[in-house]
Amino acid sequence: MEKVRIGVIGAHSRMGISQTWQNSGKAVVVAGMDVRPENLEVFQKNVNPEAAVTTSADELLARDDIDAIAIFSPDFTHEEYTVKALEAGKHVFCEKPMGISTEGCDRMLAAWKRSGKQLMIGHNMRYMGWVRTMKEIIDSGVIGEVKTAWCRHFINYGSRWYYHDWHATQKDANSLLLQKGSHDIDVLHWLVGGYSKVVAGFGGLDYFGGDKPNDLRCPTCAEQETCLERQLDVEPAWRHMCVFRQEVDIEDNQMIMMNMDNGVRACYLQCHFAPDAWRNYAIIGTEGRLENMANGDVRVLTRQSHSWREYSDRLYEVKPAKGGHGGSDGNEALDFINLIWTGKSAIASPIAARMAVAAGCAGAESIRRGGQPVVIPELQI
Repeated sequence: MEKVRIGVIGAHSRMGISQTWQNSGKAVVVAGMDVRPENLEVFQKNVNPEAAVTTSADELLARDDIDAIAIFSPDFTHEEYTVKALEAGKHVFCEKPMGISTEGCDRMLAAWKRSGKQLMIGHNMRYMGWVRTMKEIIDSGVIGEVKTAWCRHFINYGSRWYYHDWHATQKDANSLLLQKGSHDIDVLHWLVGGYSKVVAGFGGLDYFGGDKPNDLRCPTCAEQETCLERQLDVEPAWRHMCVFRQEVDIEDNQMIMMNMDNGVRACYLQCHFAPDAWRNYAIIGTEGRLENMANGDVRVLTRQSHSWREYSDRLYEVKPAKGGHGGSDGNEALDFINLIWTGKSAIASPIAARMAVAAGCAGAESIRRGGQPVVIPELQI
Protein backbone atom coordinates (compact mmCIF):
# COMPACT_ATOMS: atom_id res chain seq x y z
CA MET A 1 0.00 0.00 0.00
CA GLU A 2 1.76 3.15 -1.23
CA LYS A 3 -0.94 5.51 0.04
CA VAL A 4 -4.01 5.03 2.20
CA ARG A 5 -7.04 5.25 -0.08
CA ILE A 6 -9.90 7.04 1.68
CA GLY A 7 -13.60 7.29 0.92
CA VAL A 8 -15.66 9.97 2.65
CA ILE A 9 -19.28 9.68 3.78
CA GLY A 10 -20.72 13.15 4.25
CA ALA A 11 -18.25 14.56 1.75
CA HIS A 12 -19.31 18.19 2.13
CA SER A 13 -18.51 18.26 5.85
CA ARG A 14 -15.09 18.65 7.48
CA MET A 15 -13.38 19.15 4.13
CA GLY A 16 -10.33 20.58 5.88
CA ILE A 17 -9.57 17.08 7.14
CA SER A 18 -10.11 15.58 3.68
CA GLN A 19 -7.78 18.21 2.22
CA THR A 20 -5.10 17.33 4.79
CA TRP A 21 -5.26 13.69 3.76
CA GLN A 22 -5.18 14.55 0.07
CA ASN A 23 -2.16 16.83 0.49
CA SER A 24 -0.24 14.69 3.00
CA GLY A 25 1.61 12.51 0.50
CA LYS A 26 0.52 9.53 2.62
CA ALA A 27 -3.10 9.28 1.52
CA VAL A 28 -5.45 9.97 -1.36
CA VAL A 29 -9.16 10.70 -1.13
CA VAL A 30 -10.48 8.48 -3.90
CA ALA A 31 -14.24 8.78 -3.42
CA GLY A 32 -16.97 10.72 -1.67
CA MET A 33 -20.61 10.17 -0.81
CA ASP A 34 -23.21 12.79 0.01
CA VAL A 35 -26.99 12.78 -0.26
CA ARG A 36 -26.89 16.13 -2.05
CA PRO A 37 -25.32 16.11 -5.54
CA GLU A 38 -24.41 19.80 -5.28
CA ASN A 39 -22.25 18.99 -2.23
CA LEU A 40 -20.33 16.42 -4.26
CA GLU A 41 -19.42 19.07 -6.81
CA VAL A 42 -17.94 21.23 -4.05
CA PHE A 43 -16.11 18.19 -2.66
CA GLN A 44 -14.48 17.39 -5.99
CA LYS A 45 -13.53 21.02 -6.55
CA ASN A 46 -11.92 21.45 -3.12
CA VAL A 47 -10.49 18.01 -2.37
CA ASN A 48 -9.87 15.89 -5.47
CA PRO A 49 -11.35 16.55 -8.94
CA GLU A 50 -10.67 12.92 -9.85
CA ALA A 51 -12.51 11.45 -6.87
CA ALA A 52 -15.46 9.20 -7.67
CA VAL A 53 -18.75 10.45 -6.22
CA THR A 54 -22.06 8.85 -5.32
CA THR A 55 -25.21 9.54 -3.33
CA SER A 56 -25.25 5.95 -1.99
CA ALA A 57 -23.25 4.96 1.09
CA ASP A 58 -23.64 1.28 0.26
CA GLU A 59 -22.14 1.89 -3.19
CA LEU A 60 -19.17 3.65 -1.61
CA LEU A 61 -18.62 0.89 0.95
CA ALA A 62 -18.70 -1.77 -1.77
CA ARG A 63 -15.71 -0.29 -3.61
CA ASP A 64 -12.58 -2.44 -3.44
CA ASP A 65 -10.24 0.50 -4.10
CA ILE A 66 -10.89 2.01 -0.65
CA ASP A 67 -8.79 1.15 2.43
CA ALA A 68 -10.45 3.50 4.93
CA ILE A 69 -13.77 5.26 5.39
CA ALA A 70 -14.21 8.70 6.96
CA ILE A 71 -17.68 9.35 8.39
CA PHE A 72 -18.68 13.00 8.54
CA SER A 73 -22.45 12.49 8.20
CA PRO A 74 -25.01 13.41 10.91
CA ASP A 75 -24.60 11.92 14.38
CA PHE A 76 -27.54 9.53 14.07
CA THR A 77 -25.83 7.78 11.13
CA HIS A 78 -22.48 7.14 12.85
CA GLU A 79 -23.34 3.74 14.29
CA GLU A 80 -24.81 2.34 11.06
CA TYR A 81 -22.02 3.51 8.77
CA THR A 82 -19.21 2.60 11.15
CA VAL A 83 -20.46 -0.94 11.63
CA LYS A 84 -21.03 -1.40 7.89
CA ALA A 85 -17.58 -0.02 7.04
CA LEU A 86 -15.80 -2.25 9.55
CA GLU A 87 -17.75 -5.28 8.34
CA ALA A 88 -16.70 -4.37 4.79
CA GLY A 89 -13.07 -4.61 5.89
CA LYS A 90 -12.32 -0.88 6.01
CA HIS A 91 -10.45 1.17 8.59
CA VAL A 92 -12.74 3.89 9.99
CA PHE A 93 -12.38 7.51 11.06
CA CYS A 94 -15.70 8.61 12.58
CA GLU A 95 -16.42 12.17 13.63
CA LYS A 96 -17.49 12.69 17.23
CA PRO A 97 -19.75 12.01 18.96
CA MET A 98 -19.15 8.30 18.48
CA GLY A 99 -22.91 7.70 18.53
CA ILE A 100 -26.11 8.95 20.12
CA SER A 101 -26.56 6.05 22.56
CA THR A 102 -24.28 4.06 24.81
CA GLU A 103 -25.65 0.82 23.41
CA GLY A 104 -24.90 2.01 19.88
CA CYS A 105 -21.31 2.79 20.82
CA ASP A 106 -20.95 -0.70 22.28
CA ARG A 107 -22.16 -2.20 19.02
CA MET A 108 -19.55 -0.11 17.19
CA LEU A 109 -16.83 -1.32 19.54
CA ALA A 110 -17.89 -4.93 19.06
CA ALA A 111 -17.73 -4.53 15.28
CA TRP A 112 -14.29 -2.97 15.66
CA LYS A 113 -13.00 -5.87 17.74
CA ARG A 114 -14.37 -8.40 15.24
CA SER A 115 -12.94 -6.61 12.21
CA GLY A 116 -9.25 -6.46 13.03
CA LYS A 117 -9.25 -2.97 11.49
CA GLN A 118 -8.44 0.40 13.01
CA LEU A 119 -11.12 2.71 14.44
CA MET A 120 -10.55 6.34 15.42
CA ILE A 121 -13.11 8.84 16.71
CA GLY A 122 -12.50 12.50 15.89
CA HIS A 123 -12.08 14.05 19.32
CA ASN A 124 -9.94 16.86 17.96
CA MET A 125 -9.78 18.87 21.20
CA ARG A 126 -7.12 16.47 22.45
CA TYR A 127 -4.89 17.90 19.72
CA MET A 128 -5.40 21.56 20.66
CA GLY A 129 -2.35 23.36 22.04
CA TRP A 130 -3.93 24.65 25.22
CA VAL A 131 -5.49 21.29 26.06
CA ARG A 132 -2.17 19.50 25.51
CA THR A 133 -0.50 22.14 27.69
CA MET A 134 -2.99 21.54 30.50
CA LYS A 135 -2.45 17.79 30.25
CA GLU A 136 1.32 18.19 30.41
CA ILE A 137 1.08 20.47 33.47
CA ILE A 138 -1.15 18.00 35.32
CA ASP A 139 1.10 15.07 34.46
CA SER A 140 4.14 17.01 35.69
CA GLY A 141 2.66 17.16 39.19
CA VAL A 142 2.64 20.95 39.49
CA ILE A 143 -0.87 21.05 40.96
CA GLY A 144 -0.42 17.87 42.96
CA GLU A 145 -3.06 15.13 42.97
CA VAL A 146 -6.17 16.14 41.01
CA LYS A 147 -9.29 16.15 43.16
CA THR A 148 -11.97 18.14 41.32
CA ALA A 149 -12.60 19.78 37.96
CA TRP A 150 -15.19 21.65 35.96
CA CYS A 151 -15.86 23.17 32.58
CA ARG A 152 -18.15 26.08 31.79
CA HIS A 153 -19.04 26.11 28.09
CA PHE A 154 -20.53 29.35 26.79
CA ILE A 155 -22.06 29.08 23.29
CA ASN A 156 -23.33 32.12 21.40
CA TYR A 157 -23.82 30.18 18.15
CA GLY A 158 -26.32 27.63 19.46
CA SER A 159 -29.02 29.05 17.25
CA ARG A 160 -26.91 29.19 14.10
CA TRP A 161 -25.41 25.70 14.34
CA TYR A 162 -27.86 23.59 16.31
CA TYR A 163 -31.41 24.85 16.61
CA HIS A 164 -31.96 25.68 12.94
CA ASP A 165 -31.48 22.05 11.88
CA TRP A 166 -31.71 18.36 12.92
CA HIS A 167 -29.58 18.85 16.05
CA ALA A 168 -32.61 20.31 17.83
CA THR A 169 -34.52 17.02 18.23
CA GLN A 170 -33.90 14.15 20.62
CA LYS A 171 -34.68 11.56 17.95
CA ASP A 172 -31.76 12.73 15.79
CA ALA A 173 -29.24 14.01 18.34
CA ASN A 174 -30.42 12.73 21.75
CA SER A 175 -28.75 15.63 23.57
CA LEU A 176 -26.27 18.43 22.97
CA LEU A 177 -24.32 16.84 25.80
CA LEU A 178 -23.21 14.59 22.92
CA GLN A 179 -22.74 16.83 19.88
CA LYS A 180 -21.06 19.59 21.90
CA GLY A 181 -20.58 18.12 25.35
CA SER A 182 -18.77 14.94 24.29
CA HIS A 183 -15.77 17.15 23.44
CA ASP A 184 -15.61 18.59 26.93
CA ILE A 185 -16.53 15.43 28.80
CA ASP A 186 -13.76 13.61 26.94
CA VAL A 187 -11.24 16.33 27.80
CA LEU A 188 -12.30 16.29 31.46
CA HIS A 189 -11.89 12.51 31.54
CA TRP A 190 -8.46 12.82 29.92
CA LEU A 191 -7.19 15.61 32.15
CA VAL A 192 -8.25 14.04 35.45
CA GLY A 193 -7.29 10.50 34.43
CA GLY A 194 -10.63 8.77 35.00
CA TYR A 195 -14.03 8.01 33.54
CA SER A 196 -17.46 9.03 34.83
CA LYS A 197 -19.12 6.37 36.97
CA VAL A 198 -22.28 8.15 38.16
CA VAL A 199 -23.85 11.26 36.60
CA ALA A 200 -26.60 13.59 37.83
CA GLY A 201 -27.86 16.77 36.26
CA PHE A 202 -30.40 19.47 35.73
CA GLY A 203 -31.28 21.43 32.62
CA GLY A 204 -34.06 22.64 30.42
CA LEU A 205 -35.30 24.08 27.17
CA ASP A 206 -35.67 27.65 28.35
CA TYR A 207 -35.11 29.80 25.27
CA PHE A 208 -35.49 27.83 22.03
CA GLY A 209 -38.51 25.77 20.99
CA GLY A 210 -42.11 26.98 21.06
CA ASP A 211 -45.31 26.87 19.05
CA LYS A 212 -44.15 27.77 15.53
CA PRO A 213 -44.96 25.30 12.70
CA ASN A 214 -42.31 22.66 12.02
CA ASP A 215 -42.22 23.57 8.33
CA LEU A 216 -41.58 27.28 8.96
CA ARG A 217 -38.38 28.60 7.35
CA CYS A 218 -36.65 31.91 8.05
CA PRO A 219 -36.72 33.27 4.45
CA THR A 220 -40.51 32.92 4.31
CA CYS A 221 -41.29 33.93 7.88
CA ALA A 222 -43.38 37.07 8.38
CA GLU A 223 -41.36 37.89 11.51
CA GLN A 224 -37.91 37.71 9.95
CA GLU A 225 -37.31 41.45 10.24
CA THR A 226 -37.73 41.41 14.03
CA CYS A 227 -36.61 37.89 14.97
CA LEU A 228 -33.26 37.88 16.77
CA GLU A 229 -32.52 34.33 15.59
CA ARG A 230 -33.28 34.65 11.88
CA GLN A 231 -30.86 32.89 9.57
CA LEU A 232 -30.97 33.91 5.93
CA ASP A 233 -27.39 33.69 4.69
CA VAL A 234 -26.47 30.06 5.40
CA GLU A 235 -26.51 27.10 3.06
CA PRO A 236 -27.94 24.54 2.66
CA ALA A 237 -31.53 25.69 2.90
CA TRP A 238 -32.48 22.99 5.41
CA ARG A 239 -30.53 24.99 7.98
CA HIS A 240 -33.21 27.71 7.83
CA MET A 241 -35.64 25.87 10.15
CA CYS A 242 -37.31 28.06 12.76
CA VAL A 243 -35.60 27.68 16.13
CA PHE A 244 -38.94 28.22 17.88
CA ARG A 245 -40.72 25.35 16.08
CA GLN A 246 -42.80 22.78 17.91
CA GLU A 247 -40.57 19.75 17.37
CA VAL A 248 -37.58 21.27 19.17
CA ASP A 249 -37.06 19.25 22.35
CA ILE A 250 -33.30 19.39 23.02
CA GLU A 251 -32.32 21.18 26.23
CA ASP A 252 -30.53 24.49 25.58
CA ASN A 253 -28.80 24.59 28.99
CA GLN A 254 -27.45 21.72 31.09
CA MET A 255 -25.53 21.26 34.30
CA ILE A 256 -24.20 17.81 35.09
CA MET A 257 -22.12 16.45 37.96
CA MET A 258 -19.86 13.45 37.41
CA ASN A 259 -18.33 11.11 39.98
CA MET A 260 -15.28 9.49 38.40
CA ASP A 261 -14.01 5.97 38.91
CA ASN A 262 -10.80 7.37 40.43
CA GLY A 263 -12.61 9.48 43.03
CA VAL A 264 -12.39 12.81 41.19
CA ARG A 265 -15.57 14.88 41.00
CA ALA A 266 -16.29 17.08 37.99
CA CYS A 267 -18.99 19.41 36.71
CA TYR A 268 -19.92 20.40 33.17
CA LEU A 269 -22.11 23.41 32.40
CA GLN A 270 -23.35 24.29 28.91
CA CYS A 271 -25.53 27.15 27.66
CA HIS A 272 -26.55 27.71 24.03
CA PHE A 273 -27.87 31.26 24.35
CA ALA A 274 -24.83 32.90 25.94
CA PRO A 275 -23.52 36.27 24.66
CA ASP A 276 -19.97 34.93 24.18
CA ALA A 277 -18.26 31.72 23.10
CA TRP A 278 -15.50 29.95 24.99
CA ARG A 279 -14.74 27.00 27.22
CA ASN A 280 -13.40 27.65 30.70
CA TYR A 281 -11.75 24.66 32.39
CA ALA A 282 -10.57 24.64 35.99
CA ILE A 283 -8.71 21.70 37.53
CA ILE A 284 -7.89 21.73 41.24
CA GLY A 285 -5.29 19.51 42.83
CA THR A 286 -3.80 19.25 46.27
CA GLU A 287 -1.11 21.83 45.43
CA GLY A 288 -2.77 24.25 43.02
CA ARG A 289 -5.36 25.23 40.42
CA LEU A 290 -5.02 25.07 36.64
CA GLU A 291 -7.19 27.16 34.31
CA ASN A 292 -7.34 28.09 30.64
CA MET A 293 -7.92 31.77 29.91
CA ALA A 294 -10.06 33.53 27.32
CA ASN A 295 -7.00 34.64 25.32
CA GLY A 296 -5.84 31.04 24.89
CA ASP A 297 -3.17 31.04 27.59
CA VAL A 298 -3.06 28.73 30.60
CA ARG A 299 -2.30 29.73 34.18
CA VAL A 300 -1.43 27.85 37.34
CA LEU A 301 -2.06 29.15 40.85
CA THR A 302 -0.15 27.28 43.54
CA ARG A 303 -0.86 26.86 47.26
CA GLN A 304 1.27 26.04 50.27
CA SER A 305 2.80 22.60 49.74
CA HIS A 306 6.17 22.63 51.52
CA SER A 307 7.85 22.31 48.12
CA TRP A 308 9.46 24.61 45.55
CA ARG A 309 6.16 24.75 43.68
CA GLU A 310 4.55 27.10 46.21
CA TYR A 311 6.93 29.96 45.44
CA SER A 312 5.39 31.11 42.18
CA ASP A 313 2.28 31.09 40.09
CA ARG A 314 2.81 30.44 36.39
CA LEU A 315 1.48 31.70 33.08
CA TYR A 316 1.87 29.55 29.97
CA GLU A 317 1.67 31.52 26.74
CA VAL A 318 0.24 29.01 24.29
CA LYS A 319 1.56 29.49 20.78
CA PRO A 320 -1.00 30.07 18.01
CA ALA A 321 -1.48 27.23 15.55
CA LYS A 322 -2.50 27.26 11.91
CA GLY A 323 -5.38 25.25 10.53
CA GLY A 324 -8.93 24.38 11.51
CA HIS A 325 -9.89 24.24 15.19
CA GLY A 326 -6.60 25.66 16.39
CA GLY A 327 -4.52 23.35 14.23
CA SER A 328 -6.10 20.23 15.68
CA ASP A 329 -7.86 19.08 12.51
CA GLY A 330 -4.65 18.53 10.59
CA ASN A 331 -2.96 16.79 13.49
CA GLU A 332 -5.79 14.33 14.07
CA ALA A 333 -6.04 13.64 10.33
CA LEU A 334 -2.37 12.67 10.22
CA ASP A 335 -2.73 10.64 13.42
CA PHE A 336 -5.33 8.50 11.65
CA ILE A 337 -2.97 7.79 8.77
CA ASN A 338 -0.18 6.91 11.20
CA LEU A 339 -2.60 4.64 13.08
CA ILE A 340 -3.20 2.67 9.88
CA TRP A 341 0.47 2.56 8.87
CA THR A 342 2.01 1.75 12.25
CA GLY A 343 -0.81 0.52 14.49
CA LYS A 344 0.28 3.03 17.14
CA SER A 345 -2.76 4.09 19.15
CA ALA A 346 -4.19 7.53 18.46
CA ILE A 347 -4.40 10.08 21.27
CA ALA A 348 -8.17 9.59 21.48
CA SER A 349 -9.14 5.93 21.82
CA PRO A 350 -12.52 4.45 20.82
CA ILE A 351 -13.00 3.37 24.44
CA ALA A 352 -12.55 6.97 25.64
CA ALA A 353 -15.02 8.15 22.97
CA ARG A 354 -17.57 5.61 24.19
CA MET A 355 -17.15 6.77 27.78
CA ALA A 356 -17.73 10.41 26.77
CA VAL A 357 -20.97 9.44 25.03
CA ALA A 358 -22.01 7.25 27.97
CA ALA A 359 -21.56 10.17 30.38
CA GLY A 360 -23.49 12.51 28.08
CA CYS A 361 -26.32 10.01 27.69
CA ALA A 362 -26.45 9.48 31.45
CA GLY A 363 -26.53 13.24 31.98
CA ALA A 364 -29.42 13.65 29.54
CA GLU A 365 -31.30 10.79 31.20
CA SER A 366 -30.77 12.30 34.64
CA ILE A 367 -32.00 15.72 33.49
CA ARG A 368 -35.14 14.16 32.01
CA ARG A 369 -35.73 12.21 35.22
CA GLY A 370 -35.60 15.31 37.41
CA GLY A 371 -31.98 15.01 38.50
CA GLN A 372 -31.94 11.37 39.56
CA PRO A 373 -28.38 9.98 39.48
CA VAL A 374 -27.65 7.55 36.63
CA VAL A 375 -24.97 4.85 36.74
CA ILE A 376 -22.81 4.47 33.61
CA PRO A 377 -23.32 1.01 32.04
CA GLU A 378 -20.30 -1.28 31.98
CA LEU A 379 -18.57 -1.79 28.64
CA GLN A 380 -20.33 -4.49 26.64
CA ILE A 381 -17.71 -5.79 24.21
